[in-house]
Amino acid sequence: MRVLGIDPGTAITGYGVVEALEDGSFRALDYGVITTPAKTPLESRLLMLYRELRALIAAHKPDGAAVEKLFFQRNVRTAMAVGQARGVVLLALAEAGLAVAEYAPNEVKEAVTGYGGAPKAQMQRMVQMLLALDETPKPDDAADALAVALCHAQHLRWERKINEA
Repeated sequence: MRVLGIDPGTAITGYGVVEALEDGSFRALDYGVITTPAKTPLESRLLMLYRELRALIAAHKPDGAAVEKLFFQRNVRTAMAVGQARGVVLLALAEAGLAVAEYAPNEVKEAVTGYGGAPKAQMQRMVQMLLALDETPKPDDAADALAVALCHAQHLRWERKINEA
């Protein structure tokens, strides 16, 4: 089973592709970020994001996808931009026919570390350990996307076991 995790943003969108192995472990197939130039008009940035996502989906052929839910505290302008990027992400995933799950940041932390209030550094270290990576994934957006993918892969595994029982 192959899962694409996305941490959406207009300037930087993190992505991570994780494969669930038969022995119960996970392997990172790819991760990184899609960046768009700051001075570029918003519609062009969203188009760049859409095209890059389509290329990632075509290259990795995931079985499912997960996106981090929008979370913001004060900056409404940032929330609007992230919301627009999320819309593009959801469109690209839907166009590819992928079932999409959405998880709040605390749900991702809970699935990866066992504690929904875990600090970011702890979550990144657990991502490194669960995927047997030599170092913590960089940048943070890519590590977050891998965590989203791991969260969804674990949920799919649990769902499958419940259905089998």
